[in-house]
Amino acid sequence: MSNTLPVTTLKLVDVLSSNTPSVMGILNMTPDSFSDGGKFNQQNQALVQVERMIADGAKIIDIGGESTRPGAKDVSLNDELARVIPVLTAIKSRFDVLVSIDTSKSEVMGEAIAQGADIINDVRALQGEGCISAVANSSVHVCLMHMQGQPRTMQNNPQYKNLIEDIKDFFIERIKACQAKGISSQRLILDPGFGFGKTLEQNYKLLAKLSEFESLNLPILAGLSRKSMIGNLLNREVDQRLAGSLATAIIAAQQGAKIIRVHDVKETVDALTVLQAVSAA
Repeated sequence: MSNTLPVTTLKLVDVLSSNTPSVMGILNMTPDSFSDGGKFNQQNQALVQVERMIADGAKIIDIGGESTRPGAKDVSLNDELARVIPVLTAIKSRFDVLVSIDTSKSEVMGEAIAQGADIINDVRALQGEGCISAVANSSVHVCLMHMQGQPRTMQNNPQYKNLIEDIKDFFIERIKACQAKGISSQRLILDPGFGFGKTLEQNYKLLAKLSEFESLNLPILAGLSRKSMIGNLLNREVDQRLAGSLATAIIAAQQGAKIIRVHDVKETVDALTVLQAVSAA
C-alpha cells in the first residue's frame, strides 16, 4: 500500500472565499463530550458518520479526541493520539474533504500535520508548550479560539471589562505571537469561543456583535451547536436544541462567520442555503 496521501481537491482558500458560510461537521472521538460522547468513537461508526456528513454538505470534518466541556477530565497524550490519528488517516485515504484536528497538544498537532490534516483547531490558541513551533514549519491553517480560564473552571464567574474589546485584544496578541514565529496571518482563523468562559448574557452579546471581529480581517469560525447557551435560554436538553442551534447558525452567518461548526450538518446546510437565496435576491 502506498504511503502517499491522496490529494484533497477541495481547498480551504476556496471555502473561506465563498459567499456562503461552510459547514464544519463535528466528529467527537471521545466517550464524554457533552452532546454525542461515545456515539462515534469507534472507527467504523466514525467513518459512516463522516460519509453521512459529507453527503449532507459538510466541507470540513473536525475531529476531537479530548472533551472541552466544563469539568472535563484531562486526556493523556497516548490516548488522544490513539483516538484521532487512525481516523484522520482513514478519512484522508477515503474521502475528498478537508479535515481539522481539535487539539491543544503539540505532539498531536505534529502527528496530525504529518498525516495530512488541513486545519489545527486549538481552544487554547497555540498557547501550550511547543504548539506554535509544531505548526510553524507547515502550511496548515490554524483556528485560534478565545477562552477565559481552563475547561474545568471556565464557567466559574467569567468577567470582562469590555467583552468584545477584551476578546479582540486577545486575538491581536495571539496573531502577533504567531507572526513572530513565521505563521502568516493568511493561515489564521478566529473563533471567539462561545461558551468558553462566558455567561449566558455574554454569549448572546457576543453573537449579536460577532461582525465587529471583521475589523481583524481574518475569517471567523462560529461554534454554537447544541451548547448550553441554547439549552439554558430555552430550557431544552441537548437532544432538543436543533431549532436553537439553527437560529444561532443563521445569525452567525448574517454576522459574517465563514465557518459554522455543527453537529446537525444537513439541517444547517438547508438553513444556510435558504439564507443565501434570500441574500442573493
